[in-house]
Amino acid sequence: MTEPDDLSQRVNALEAQGRSQREDVATARSDAAAARVLAAAADRDVSEVRAELRAHTSSLNALHETQVEQGRVLNEHSRILGAHSEMLGTLQAGVTQIVELLTERRGAT
Repeated sequence: MTEPDDLSQRVNALEAQGRSQREDVATARSDAAAARVLAAAADRDVSEVRAELRAHTSSLNALHETQVEQGRVLNEHSRILGAHSEMLGTLQAGVTQIVELLTERRGAT
């Protein structure tokens, strides 16, 4: 059989091991609780970033639409300006012809 002192040492060692394991379990529980808090905070942060990203995407899409519309307006203005340039050229030719006729008439009298 085992000696009483040996048994007492073994019991003490087992009790110490049990205390150590309980402390380890308490630490693990505390760490797990802290990890859950951090995970929840990270989830909120990710949700906020996603919301901001959606807002930025929406703004960029609106800006794209505005720029496309402005491009159409500029193209229309360019077309109108081209037509006005043609008309101005025609008018200038007509004025030049009128001036020449007036100059001829003045010289004839």
